[in-house]
Amino acid sequence: MKLRILKSAVTNPWFNLATEDWIFNTLNPDSHTLFLWRNSETVVIGRSQNPWVECKIDKMEADDVFLARRQSGGGAVFHDLGNTNFTFLSPKADYDQDANFTIIVNALKKLGIDAEQSGRNDMQVGDKKISGSAFKHASDRSFHHGTLLVNANMQKLGDYLNPHPLKLQAKGIKSVRSRVANLVEFNEDINHETLSDAIIEAFCEYYQDTDHGDTDYSGTVPVEELDRDTLAKEPSLNAYYEQMADWNWRFGKTPEFTHHIETRFDWGMMDMHLDVTQAQISEVIIFSDALNVELIDALKAALTGAKYSQDGITARLDTLAKAHPEFAAQVSDVKEWMIGEVVG
Repeated sequence: MKLRILKSAVTNPWFNLATEDWIFNTLNPDSHTLFLWRNSETVVIGRSQNPWVECKIDKMEADDVFLARRQSGGGAVFHDLGNTNFTFLSPKADYDQDANFTIIVNALKKLGIDAEQSGRNDMQVGDKKISGSAFKHASDRSFHHGTLLVNANMQKLGDYLNPHPLKLQAKGIKSVRSRVANLVEFNEDINHETLSDAIIEAFCEYYQDTDHGDTDYSGTVPVEELDRDTLAKEPSLNAYYEQMADWNWRFGKTPEFTHHIETRFDWGMMDMHLDVTQAQISEVIIFSDALNVELIDALKAALTGAKYSQDGITARLDTLAKAHPEFAAQVSDVKEWMIGEVVG
């Protein structure tokens, strides 16, 4: 067995999540591979989660915070440059989950921090969680990735992951909040670079030990720096990147849900139920005391099939207003109201 170390010089989460998929699906699993990376401010949701339920999309857009959907399951997390992310890939026959945790624990010991594995997925210092992990397995390879809280902005974590109190009835997985701590609480000098160096050192030392099989370790393992030029050299990586960046992946893969909104205009009450399937409005039910029944029917027809986004709703209602100028004033009211309620 050989060792391979990859490190991302890019903080775009779509690039880094695409690189994870590329590593898992494309790299020949003939090595124990370590990938280290971190993201600019990002909310990462699980494959089966609803972004409108999990996070404040409008606040994220205003603050230039990325939304990313990973291929694996689990809950919503906030990443910033204060997070260090690690990924281990091994051939399935040689995969040892405990070894991966041992490497991280040993790396933290080098920095004067006594951590321990907590349950199957997490690591703690004392009673505070400092790392969470997830796992994926295929016929010939196994994959373990996790996040270490180094100096993450805990306030923003709360800001973006506390969803609006919308009347959303959603299927899917809701996140569980945990008591967490940054590693700088235990070593004020720690940062992404010092932690990455310690993990690389611990990774090499672990497999240098002859007790760990026939790993071909001879001195320093070169660190492969990944950057945007890598996309041009690796077509499959670029394809994963295009998927991660695509609106239809980040929003369109949302499980079916219902959004209930209501308000009152001077021309009547609107109680609207939107069934949304793969980020498209599949059914519209409107209860209203408005006198103009044709307006209500026209709104239902216009909104059915629309993209569940401000742009999608705006386009449909602008078309309706042009086609039926007699409804234009009321349609304008509905449009302004809906784009204030539907974010993204």
